[in-house]
Amino acid sequence: MSESLDSGPPPQAPTTALRQRLAELRGPAAQPHPLDARALAALAANPGCKRRALLDGAGVDKAALASALGSPAAFGQSQFAFMRGNAFEAKVKADGGKELTRLLGVDTPAGVRVPDLSAAGPEGRAARTALALREATAAKAWTLLDHPMLALEVAGSPAYLEPDAVVVHPDGQWTVVEIKSFPMIDASADAAKVGAAARQAAVYVLALERVAALTGGAQVAHSVLLVCPKDFSNLPTASVIDVRKQLSVTRRQLTRLTRIEDIAAALPKGTTFDVERPAEELTAAVESVSAAYAPECLAACELAFHCRDRARESGAVEALGRGVRGELGGLTTIGDVLAAARGASGDPDDPAVAALRRAAALRAEALEAAGCR
Repeated sequence: MSESLDSGPPPQAPTTALRQRLAELRGPAAQPHPLDARALAALAANPGCKRRALLDGAGVDKAALASALGSPAAFGQSQFAFMRGNAFEAKVKADGGKELTRLLGVDTPAGVRVPDLSAAGPEGRAARTALALREATAAKAWTLLDHPMLALEVAGSPAYLEPDAVVVHPDGQWTVVEIKSFPMIDASADAAKVGAAARQAAVYVLALERVAALTGGAQVAHSVLLVCPKDFSNLPTASVIDVRKQLSVTRRQLTRLTRIEDIAAALPKGTTFDVERPAEELTAAVESVSAAYAPECLAACELAFHCRDRARESGAVEALGRGVRGELGGLTTIGDVLAAARGASGDPDDPAVAALRRAAALRAEALEAAGCR
């Protein structure tokens, strides 16, 4: 992908040939599925997965594809949680963002500007957002951007992202605001949920940095404002989250992604992920793109159950986790691991093989001492 994730102009639209190829991959009747910050954060966490990079870049609906393959995703936000989240966000932003500006410590909430960001299409909204950010920075006034649209180039294809809000401070600082419906009890929230929110927010910060690089006097804060319900009430409270670590990881991992056109060019002619095609044809199409499965995918990717089944069928050690895979070196299948542990194969000078044989010997001694053999 482009080497400039931090600066430079907004990402260019794919060429006509690439757009046509991606449309063919989706299927003639399928509309492109938007790539959001949550998906980008998950993609950045697993940059070696060409399968996800291509499907996300092409806008394929992975949930529909997983169902067509017979391995439907068993996760997702419930309708109740979705409605609760929308209601809480509406409360935070009511009356021109009065509650939100209170959390920011603004002395005169009535003076906060809330520009209109409406425009035609995601490209138009992204351009209108960039203009509003520049105007707010030049005005040196508190400004609240409600659901701005940001653009980021990912593996050679543009992605359009919509944070809950961005606040422009009078000193030119831009702060991302993440509004979540999980509670903050005694000023502390669930660590896993906060971590997920931080990774998602880091993607927004990365996209904002592109606009800030072209705006005099602007600076993007590397901490985000996380707004959640306080204790067991519906009263908004906030915490400042440092996302420098997540930002660094996301920047590095997105840079490692293979360009989408390169992945698409390596596919067999006629490959498509059209969910109207027979399951056998879809399976062949999906398997034509390499994946990098790990157990963590189960919480982040709709195709994880399909990929897990394939990893188990092939005996791939990736099914045991990235940590185990890293420790086993050149042993890529569970069969190879067991054979090396028994002494049937493997180089005895290989540290992984030596460790496996030592572990097998210790297990045999323990079982013999316990009278289990």
